[in-house]
Amino acid sequence: MIYARKSSDRGYADHGWLQSFHSFSFAGYYDQRYMGWGNLRVINEDRIAPRKGFGRHGHRDMEIISVVLAGNLAHQDSMGNVEGIPAGSVQRMSAGSGVQHSEFNHAPDQITHFFQIWIEPDAMGIAPQYEQKTFSDADGDGALFLLAAPVGQSGALALHADARLYRGRFDGTQSAQLALAAQRKAYVHVMQGAIEVNGVALATGDALLLDNEPLIHLDKGQAADVLVFDLSP
Repeated sequence: MIYARKSSDRGYADHGWLQSFHSFSFAGYYDQRYMGWGNLRVINEDRIAPRKGFGRHGHRDMEIISVVLAGNLAHQDSMGNVEGIPAGSVQRMSAGSGVQHSEFNHAPDQITHFFQIWIEPDAMGIAPQYEQKTFSDADGDGALFLLAAPVGQSGALALHADARLYRGRFDGTQSAQLALAAQRKAYVHVMQGAIEVNGVALATGDALLLDNEPLIHLDKGQAADVLVFDLSP
């Protein structure tokens, strides 16, 4: 099964200092058809205004990934981490038994544009953890590059979840394929640009939901920057 969802169908909230698109039900946006996909629970595309941000708040038992496209996201948490997450960097926080954190854009004149992703864990009540890595523009150029995967897969951010997250950039004749095991779900989100996925044309903000498909094929990219999820059903 393959199903395309257009960017315009996402939930949207404008808080003045924050503009946020919700791919799945979140906060004031609720749609019983879109409560998640497999163990993927949240994809929020957020833009934070200069000198604004999320105050201290809590999470538990969730794998949280932040992918920064522009600007810099300042992170501070109850584990003692005080970090800046610049464009090109990816953060993973395992909320586990409970963590408090804040996220802020300290820039005086630049919007911070990032994606926050929540994946349901396969272990509850673990000690909270934090991890951050910076990737170059060459990573994922014309290929799918593994950003996050179950604990133990070298080079990727370590998820306590049965899920893998890839990123790829495609333009012109560049293409890639990803084989999927039987009964898996997959989700492709176009962060920027345009691309065809399994023959379906997608533009910025569009997504493709796949269920029990053997293969993902990406081609005909136009300055495309995409996230690809291999998910537990």
